Amino acid sequence: MKKLILLSLLAAAGAHADVIYNNGPVVGGNGLSVLTSPASTFGFGMNAAAGISVADDFTVAAGSVWNVQSLDFFGYQTGSTGFTFSNATWSIISGDVNTGTVVASGTTAVTNGGLQGYRVTETTLTNTQRGIYKAQADVADFSLDAGTYWLRWSLTGSLASGPWQPPTSDAREGNAAQALAGAAFGTITETGSGLTVELPFAVNGTIAAAVPEPSSYLLMLAGGLAVAGVARRRRQAK
Repeated sequence: MKKLILLSLLAAAGAHADVIYNNGPVVGGNGLSVLTSPASTFGFGMNAAAGISVADDFTVAAGSVWNVQSLDFFGYQTGSTGFTFSNATWSIISGDVNTGTVVASGTTAVTNGGLQGYRVTETTLTNTQRGIYKAQADVADFSLDAGTYWLRWSLTGSLASGPWQPPTSDAREGNAAQALAGAAFGTITETGSGLTVELPFAVNGTIAAAVPEPSSYLLMLAGGLAVAGVARRRRQAK
């Protein structure tokens, strides 16, 4: 028994957190996130020190439970020559981004997940001023049942510029939001194009099947007994 317990503990300790949701892409296959005319905004503020946050939504499919172990954020500080982020302030909201229920939250130290590429324009494709880095936050494990949620976040960085949040590199429209200086979240509209945006982030962990409610087990049992009863009566009638 002790051996089995030890093996179980070792297996749990070595479990790998897989990407269970990715709201990217962060950059294209060429390693670039290109600001394309008429868009004019390189990135959206998400400076924790100034109380500026961004948010985007995601959905956990019916019949599933997400066991979340870490979160990945993506950002840049103009002029950086390396990883400059120290903390992520984040929260998971069930329901409305402003008035919903906080399911999990924290201010978590982040580690360097690596340089993902660069935020550039169509005419400055070789510019390296805006290196986009992955900031990995190893959060205390929590579970999410089926439903729609918002992830709200901001980053703390060591430079004067930003931190800045780039949109997804495919420039697709969406419902990403931003809150300035602690104000309510509002949908982000890109200044030059007038279009809405999506923001890249990733959720890591495992996905499990939802456990049926006790009432569901009773219904299944009743159904099984009914089928068995019909079969027995048929045998008796032969």
